[in-house]
Amino acid sequence: MSAAGRVTLKVHDILGRDVATLVNEVQNPGKYEVDFEGSRLPSGVYFYRLTAGRFTEVKKLMLIK
Repeated sequence: MSAAGRVTLKVHDILGRDVATLVNEVQNPGKYEVDFEGSRLPSGVYFYRLTAGRFTEVKKLMLIK
């Protein structure tokens, strides 16, 4: 992304339900960090989806307590 645009970062459970929206705002290009507080969620497999403009990426994460 070479210009400011809408960025969303969401966490989904294994069934595809939204469990957290970490980012949902217009951002300028650059590096960002986001803290994910998963203490209220059970251990297991989750997926996060990062969307910025036309770019979308989905990755798996393991939450282990």
